[in-house]
Amino acid sequence: MEIDAVLDLMWIVICGILVFFMQAGFTLVEAGFTRAKNTSNIIMKNLMDLAVGSIAFWAIGYTIMYGDSIGSFIGTPSLFYDVRGDMHNLFFQTVFCATAATIVSGAVAERTKFSTYLIFSLLMTTVIYPISGHWVWQGDGWLTALGFIDFAGSTVVHSVGGWAALVAAALVGPRIGKYTDGKSNAIPGHNMLYGALGVFILWLGWFGFNPGSELAISGDSANNVAGIVITTNLAAAAGAVVALFLTWIRYGKADISMTLNGALAGLVGITAGCAAVDPMGAFIIGIISGIVVVFSIEFIDKVLKIDDPVGAISVHGVVGAVGTLLVGVFATDGGLLYGGGFGQLGVQAIGVVSIGAWAMITTFILLSILKAVMGLRVTEKEELEGLDLHEHGIDSYPEFGRDK
Repeated sequence: MEIDAVLDLMWIVICGILVFFMQAGFTLVEAGFTRAKNTSNIIMKNLMDLAVGSIAFWAIGYTIMYGDSIGSFIGTPSLFYDVRGDMHNLFFQTVFCATAATIVSGAVAERTKFSTYLIFSLLMTTVIYPISGHWVWQGDGWLTALGFIDFAGSTVVHSVGGWAALVAAALVGPRIGKYTDGKSNAIPGHNMLYGALGVFILWLGWFGFNPGSELAISGDSANNVAGIVITTNLAAAAGAVVALFLTWIRYGKADISMTLNGALAGLVGITAGCAAVDPMGAFIIGIISGIVVVFSIEFIDKVLKIDDPVGAISVHGVVGAVGTLLVGVFATDGGLLYGGGFGQLGVQAIGVVSIGAWAMITTFILLSILKAVMGLRVTEKEELEGLDLHEHGIDSYPEFGRDK
């Protein structure tokens, strides 16, 4: 192999390893933002998202997403992918697939049956994610033909997971005690240190997620990668700062959970356009993302009365959609503010709506079937005493007791 090809392959593998490590970040965020009595359940869900997703995506999901296009809608499926010269891409796309699946975990935390969740995770990684991903990233998909831009997956990965999470959380229903007499009651997470560490790990992993999506680092790609690192970092920082000051003004306190979600929102928001915008555009996208996530979390909780313990629907679904739309505004080549008119913005809207509808409709159908066959929710006794005890036979913190 030529040296450039070796460098590119190594870059993709290293970035894939960084994205793999994001699963640890999701685990910590979700565990920290929820109660101690469900920690082992959360560990198991995130672990199995990665394990089940890795096997399912290799077995068939990768070819459904990247196989020869059938009608610009789905790839030609084949079993047990084994093309020696493409193993680096299989790994990189596998960890992206696992990310989309694990977003749902946080939104349905603390009350969902583990067995049902496992089956949904399998279906997410073999059906829902690969098909809509084919529309954008395979090269011959119908959204690619329209000119839709989603460089690293604000919509392809994050919004798919976020919209699936919205439907799942609505179908499962709120946790016991979350809403009384129409009022939303806060159910604090048990460990903000875990939540913060998880966000730092995710922020780090995003330097594989976005720059890795260049799929090369040799030649001119080296400067492209460096630029993507900067746009990614600026958006995250802006999202955190804006969420901090917005919640400080609204709540009278410097809110840690909202600030952490602000950083994640900035990262999700810039993922679609990280290679298409300049640093100032990334900074503004981060600001918008930080504002949107605060109001979205409040709206979903207090108006829609959908219980999302970690804010996954807002961070990934809503901000993913907004970030994808903003490519049509801030892209230096064809964006609204750069003389491109409304054409790109219109294409972005088509992609956001069509993929959002796909994720929600398919999730609703699959979960409705699972609800009828297996049930989605644990019993009241199991929920009150904790999923760790009833689903896994263990207390993560036996010294605390099971009422935390």
